[in-house]
Amino acid sequence: MKITVKYFASIREAIGRSSESLDTAASTLAALRDELISRGPAYAEALARGKAVRMALDQVMVDESSVLAEGAEVAFFPPVTGG
Repeated sequence: MKITVKYFASIREAIGRSSESLDTAASTLAALRDELISRGPAYAEALARGKAVRMALDQVMVDESSVLAEGAEVAFFPPVTGG
């Protein structure tokens, strides 16, 4: 299925792009994250398991168990702190 993936803040800087269109066989965000991690060192570092990464699906905050659908927009970003 075709989806759009957006990257923000330090994840965008590590990967070197702000978004991309992908054809994926991933059915969940967890599977998509693993697929992206396998693309190479920049993705592996930015999206590594054990690293705090927030996700949104169609502009709604979700967890990794969320199911992907054709045309979905997925966003990955680091947790934000303020003070």
